[in-house]
Parts: sequence; C-alpha cells; structure tokens
Amino acid sequence: MRKPLVVALCALAFAGAGATPAVASAPSPTGADAAPTTLTDVVDGVVGTAADALSALTAPREGAVNFAGAVSLSNCSGSVVRMPGSAADDPALVLTNGHCLESGFPAPGQVLVDRASSRTFGLLNSSGAKVATLRADRLVYATMTDTDAAIYRLDTTYARIKSAYGIDALTLSATRPAAGTSISVVSGYWKRIYTCSVDGFAYRLKEGNWTWKDSVRYTSACDTIGGTSGSPVVDGATGQVVAVNNTGNEDGGRCTVNNPCEVDENGRVTVRQGINYAQQTHLFPACFGVDNKLDLSASGCAVPKP
Repeated sequence: MRKPLVVALCALAFAGAGATPAVASAPSPTGADAAPTTLTDVVDGVVGTAADALSALTAPREGAVNFAGAVSLSNCSGSVVRMPGSAADDPALVLTNGHCLESGFPAPGQVLVDRASSRTFGLLNSSGAKVATLRADRLVYATMTDTDAAIYRLDTTYARIKSAYGIDALTLSATRPAAGTSISVVSGYWKRIYTCSVDGFAYRLKEGNWTWKDSVRYTSACDTIGGTSGSPVVDGATGQVVAVNNTGNEDGGRCTVNNPCEVDENGRVTVRQGINYAQQTHLFPACFGVDNKLDLSASGCAVPKP
C-alpha cells in the first residue's frame, strides 16, 4: 500500500499483521503536514523533484485535471468529495484509503462506522498550493475488506468551502469505469498528478492479510509512490472520481505487503511488478442519502458492512 515508514510499521502492529513493509525513507514534501503512509506509503521509492511535480500538472476537470479539492493528510493523500445528490449545505466529505487511518490499518473483516475524529486535512487549490486546513468531526466509514477506503465528515459544508476558497468538491461517479478510460491520479501529499489509463481489472487483489475485489489496474505510466495512497482517481473525460489509489507491486513479491498479486476466478495468481492499483468508488453513492448521511441499509448499497 502507498504509505510512510513509521506510520506503516505502527499500523501493522495495531492490526496484528504478520508481514512487515520494506524499509524506505523520503524527505517531507514541501507543505505537507508530516511524512507519508502504503501498506506501500512506507515511502516506497524515489521522491520526485519540484520540476517533476510541476511537469506533472496536466489535465483538468472538464478540460484539465488539477489539484483543486485534493487534500494532504499527515501520511497520505485524499480529496473533498460529494455524492451525485449532495446539496451545497450538506457537511462536506473527504475520501482516502482505509489504510490511511490515524488509528492504524483495519483488520481483515473489520468495518468502522461513525467514529469520532478530529483529523485535519490540507486543502489545495488548482495549482497545488495549500489554502486551508479542514477538520473532520466524524469518521463516517472505513474498511480494508473488499475495498480500501475511508470517508470522513468535515465540520463545514461544501457551500462554506466554496465561499471561502472558491473550491468545489469532486463528484463521485456512480458508474463503474471502463478499461481504456483516461485517468489522472491526483496526489495532495506530493502535489503531483499521474496520468495514464485503466489497463483492466483484478478479480481479486491480495496483499498480505487483505483481499480487495474488482480493483482497477493502471497502465505503467501511473508509477505512484508512497504518500499517494488515498489519491482520487479522476476520469479525464468527466472530471469525476472513479476510484481511490491504494497500492502497487514494488519488488515482484507474491501477495505480500507492498507486493499485491492478482487472483482470477480460477485461483490463478499473477504478479505484475511495478504495476499499481486503485479501488473503485462507484458503490458509495447508493449508500449516502439526505444530508450526506450514511445508510448501509439503503437499496443498492453494496459496500462491506459491520
């Protein structure tokens, strides 16, 4: 998973995982709240230069994907998101990975719902500059079972964020992405945008003790690194979020931490060294109703439940 060393080691201890992430290190990025988190944010790899980050400023929502609405966490990336039916006066939501929680990795089979939180997030504008610190009041949902996602509720609304900073939330698509879709992975932690395509889907993606379903596989151009965990995966044509970035196979290992493997319907295992993955998010809109309230019993809500 894509995360920094100290946080990842502590989280593995918390979750009781038997595997230990590879040791790696990296300097704190400019303007970051702290150092990155994967089961790869152990910062796993070479840190891009300022020139790299600037050259990565490609693409826009409805034209070119940029950083507006992305957030930096103490150990990961994330984004301010809205459901297709969210209203301007609804409490705003932040999407990141389940393995990016401040309390450590959820255990296999564990689903966390409606927990107190005071987590802070650095809100970025379109050019990647931090313009505000946002604060959560609840962890609405988090799991690393079937998917790797966490959704926080902020103590402010979309309308207030728009009024104060001119920034709109990213909309979660309710439609499953297709192979070949042009996408951008927007890292608020590194202030870097990776652009590639959906190469295909992994029926099951297994990493250490965790297994995820129907994971998005990127083409090789999205060579994400530690600290990119939780980045929104944005459809280049619609500007909507279709997945949340979470891991990659670093060393060619087979189904170990930081080396996920693909498992097909017949149990056949495929290892793709250097290839990175995300978890689809189209299941979440059906689980949120009026006032952005989570309703796991709602019709069509198919995310894992406690």
